[in-house]
Amino acid sequence: MDPDAALLYLVESPETATRYGVSVGAVGFEWQGTARLQFTRSWPRWKVPEVMAERSPELRPFTVANGGMDPGPGNPLGARALYLFQNGEDTLYRIHGDGRPWELGQSVSSGCIRMLNQDVIDLEARSVHGSDVIVLPSIKPAGLQALY
Repeated sequence: MDPDAALLYLVESPETATRYGVSVGAVGFEWQGTARLQFTRSWPRWKVPEVMAERSPELRPFTVANGGMDPGPGNPLGARALYLFQNGEDTLYRIHGDGRPWELGQSVSSGCIRMLNQDVIDLEARSVHGSDVIVLPSIKPAGLQALY
């Protein structure tokens, strides 16, 4: 995943890859490195991490302790979620769906990689359990916004 270009590539062979447009994490919440695709979920339940609920108290009803948010149109994880782990631990970062095409290329999440629902459905169907997911470091100067 290239955060500066707002593109995710599914590498299919040394010669081919499928490219998807994405939205990336907001400045200050960006993540980089190599993770493992541990598992996927169709129409996932959103369970807000405590650290996010502390920043945004209006999300407290959707924390793990409160059972999370039901799947469906209002759920920010969209149609699918791919769960990223490092060293056997959940990174709390996801590749997930979103129904807002105008957000592509923007820094709009708390670090997750958002895709259009139809794209994340395609990616999830073609993904391989245990695959490496590589998120490149951003080389944009701090505070520079995407122009696409």
